[in-house]
Amino acid sequence: MKRMITAIFVVLCSYGMAQEFSAKTEPIQLTLDANAPEVKWLSPQQDNVVSKDKSLTLELEISSTSPISSVNMFNNGMEIPMSRGISIGGGSSSATTKVEQTVNLNLGMNQITFIIENEEGGVIEVTRNVGYNFEVSDRSDYALIFAVSEYDEWGDLTNPVYDAIAIEGELSEYYGFKTELVINPTRRQILEKIREYAGKSYQPKDQLLVFYAGHGKFDEVTRMGYLAPSDAELDDLVGDSYISHSNLRDYVNRIPCDHTFVMLDACFGGTFDQALAMSGSRGGQSMFYELTRSEFIERKLKYKTRKYLTSGGKEYVPDGRPGAHSPFARKMLEALRNYGGNDKVLTFTELMTYFEALTPQPRSGEFGENEPGSDFIFVAK
Repeated sequence: MKRMITAIFVVLCSYGMAQEFSAKTEPIQLTLDANAPEVKWLSPQQDNVVSKDKSLTLELEISSTSPISSVNMFNNGMEIPMSRGISIGGGSSSATTKVEQTVNLNLGMNQITFIIENEEGGVIEVTRNVGYNFEVSDRSDYALIFAVSEYDEWGDLTNPVYDAIAIEGELSEYYGFKTELVINPTRRQILEKIREYAGKSYQPKDQLLVFYAGHGKFDEVTRMGYLAPSDAELDDLVGDSYISHSNLRDYVNRIPCDHTFVMLDACFGGTFDQALAMSGSRGGQSMFYELTRSEFIERKLKYKTRKYLTSGGKEYVPDGRPGAHSPFARKMLEALRNYGGNDKVLTFTELMTYFEALTPQPRSGEFGENEPGSDFIFVAK
């Protein structure tokens, strides 16, 4: 009579899992019978491993004095159908069988267990712990931050540089962003820096945040919005000393980073949206997303992202009290300092909830080659 087998599986799943697994964990190799097969792991060879890929191929070499009658695989206690057949040796002499199986990993810990039985009723159970988390994949987050407080002709501002330094600190220290802060840049310096980032190489799931704080302008005649760099002329009717929102959209859209988010804390920043710039009054559409939590982080970065958030629409926005941040920057810092809540992931949709009650009302939307269902995320350490 074949023995009844009771297997206890520990399920450890966490979207925020970033720690490596303890090297002290002993490999699980439970022999239930003296006639049980012997198993050698060919891949993975380590007891606890972290995978950068969602799919993983497992390879076992099984030695048995009698033919193998069954091989069953489980992941976190749930049986996974075997998609490949196995070759079973015959007779009572020693036979070697190789099992190769590809499995799709879940986010977090995957306790993968094989239960192997031969025709003599010998049973063995072997386990590998495989961690899969998006955070260990080859990806980077970048932030290019422009802040203009001092102007040649325009009135100086109090908080842009102060705001930018605080936001850069949060992104760098707590979210792992590779940041670059450009203070009081000229028009040429801004465009050269954007061109520099357009020339960089990016991995498919890298992210780029482009943040600007400073003066902004809107031309009612041409219905074009502009950013005003430090060397902007006060009365530039044709906008040669400014950076138009249309040019900024085109420049940023061409940066070969699949996930890009533009934030503008500037007067008339909402006219980055072409529809609002061309309209006679404020308007535009709200954006809603249906989100799932299954394979959360990876799904968030599945589609190409081109999103923006501005501190207002077709209007002036406040600079704020000296040393107290602009209202827009305060909300951004409040969102970042919540560190993504329980799952430590702050999505674009969650970010927007911090700005809902702000006046003037911030504007958000998409531009360029944005794909439906895209997102931009801030993953706290």
